[in-house]
Amino acid sequence: MALKKIALAPGFNKQATASQAEGQWQDGDNVRFRYGAPEKIGGWEQISSSELAGAGRQTHNWSDLEGNKYTAIGTSKLLTVNAGGVFYDVTPLKTTVATCTLTSTTGSSNVTVNKTSHGLTEGDLLLFSNITLPGGGATGFTAANFTSVTYEVQSNTANTFIVQMQSNESGSGMTAAGNVDVKPYETVGPTFQTFQYGWGVSTWNLSTWGTIRPSSGILLDPGKWSLDNFGQILVATIHNGKTFSWNPGAVNPLQTRAVQISGAPTTAVKTLVSDRDRHLIFLGTETTIGNSATQDKMFIRFSDQEDFSTYAPTSTNTAGTFQIDQGTKIVGGVQGKDYTLVVTDRAAYLMQFVGPPFTFSIRQVGSDCGLAGQNAIIYANGMVFWMSNSGGFYVFDGTVKSLPCSVEDFVFDTQSGDLGINLDSGSELIATGHNPLFSEINWFYPKASATQNDRVVTFNYAENLWTTGSLNRTSWETSGVFPLPRATEFSTTRIPNFPTISGASAGSTILYEHEKGTNQVRNFTTGAVTSAIASSIESGDFDLDIDGDGEYFMSMNRFVPDFKYLNSTCNVTILLRRYPNDSQSVSPLGPFTINSTTDKVNTRARSRLAAIKISADQVSNNWRYGLFRFDANADGKR
Repeated sequence: MALKKIALAPGFNKQATASQAEGQWQDGDNVRFRYGAPEKIGGWEQISSSELAGAGRQTHNWSDLEGNKYTAIGTSKLLTVNAGGVFYDVTPLKTTVATCTLTSTTGSSNVTVNKTSHGLTEGDLLLFSNITLPGGGATGFTAANFTSVTYEVQSNTANTFIVQMQSNESGSGMTAAGNVDVKPYETVGPTFQTFQYGWGVSTWNLSTWGTIRPSSGILLDPGKWSLDNFGQILVATIHNGKTFSWNPGAVNPLQTRAVQISGAPTTAVKTLVSDRDRHLIFLGTETTIGNSATQDKMFIRFSDQEDFSTYAPTSTNTAGTFQIDQGTKIVGGVQGKDYTLVVTDRAAYLMQFVGPPFTFSIRQVGSDCGLAGQNAIIYANGMVFWMSNSGGFYVFDGTVKSLPCSVEDFVFDTQSGDLGINLDSGSELIATGHNPLFSEINWFYPKASATQNDRVVTFNYAENLWTTGSLNRTSWETSGVFPLPRATEFSTTRIPNFPTISGASAGSTILYEHEKGTNQVRNFTTGAVTSAIASSIESGDFDLDIDGDGEYFMSMNRFVPDFKYLNSTCNVTILLRRYPNDSQSVSPLGPFTINSTTDKVNTRARSRLAAIKISADQVSNNWRYGLFRFDANADGKR
């Protein structure tokens, strides 16, 4: 029989059954579409060998007035700046806890720090200073042992906390002796999004997005940051916390920590800079500046123009406030071309600079389009895109519109499997990234059984199509300042090495540069390790259209590979099904290994329905696929 071709439409259709998706792709991993054809995504390479403490939640690139380029990363424990491939710890410090005493035991690395109402809790980071140790052989530790590294609190009571030294006590032991000052790091928040402990925190009835979940527990947001730059100055706000600045133009800036902005609100959901008119905008902030107890999550406050230390409105400045009312809280916002889009858990508002005397106008532009999480929104290609808490995606291009999505049920409905979003501990972990090199918007999220991001759903706005995959990133920053995108990956099991933390608990973040080569390259302290990126794509089912669709079994004798490029080998698998509800099986001679010189492949595939799967997992593999051509004959009806 003559060769037939199956033209497969670009993008994934996961809304349909396999047989309903004839002529379409249905599933895959680490693939994208260009010019209508599927191909493996680009590789990524770790920047430096540093693994940061905590989960990376926000990444921001910018440059100073001299053209020096920086990447700031806010984790659940730190604020860091990467300059020239080297990380610097610029995490702000809390008020010093002075005149503490120490207790140690011979042969133990644990040291108890004694101070009434010290205020530190397990997991907090700290520095020691002004060390005075007792003599007489009470301790073998030196002052340098305390001041050379950062420490993590191992456990605590109201008046004591324990740290782990890098060696054991070799002296007779201290008992509430010596004198030391403690400089705690600012607390960012939990690594995970969880329910607060307490009676009645059940989370039953989680089957679909948007289902009411009876619970008396309070959902604790994970620790995260909002990062932006006011000119060359980095502005960093802890979610529901304080706002800090770090100035690369200061003396020895990379040896200087971020400091709290004087005169600014001390609690806010998020901050951002209105670029054209240069106001610092606080979303979900205090009605009384400096009083965190007055935080109103539907209240907006903005600074005087060109002055992020002045917030009290007067007749001679442009500072001001707004109260919005549709929803219970502002979830996030983003700066557009000449506007700021603010989205609550229910509605969208457009905020635009209009000049004196009102400074900004604000009006509601959308309803029932609430934002899923603080970082689930992004401005790209002249539009704002966001993932909604109502189970879908939206776009603002002058009007708020629902964004049709061919993988929507897969992402939002956990009834169909484990790969949909984790509804309870996922919304505030969502990270969104723009990859303009390929016209892609990525939403990274945790699947139903996960507590950290391990899935991605991608929208290609140039070709208007969707894909899904297993790429796990906790933050993403677009190319522009740097030629390639940068993104963070978090591991719950790795031990961080930056900063050097004595007693560090597991959980570290690494920074990758994306679209670089074809592999994953990890830069360990012992050297680079290259590993393959496994990629695959699978079609919907197709059948013979003789005397009806699928009336006859087909006997597939051969197929002809069609790759635009293939620099190694790929496996092509013919997947078979007798009826639409049957499980798939693999054709007897498959999978078939294909290289760039393979002209045809003989098969022994017989079934009513068939699908193709292309996969590759070799180092340095790269491919783009074209059409599937095959030779098949009718072979009975049973």
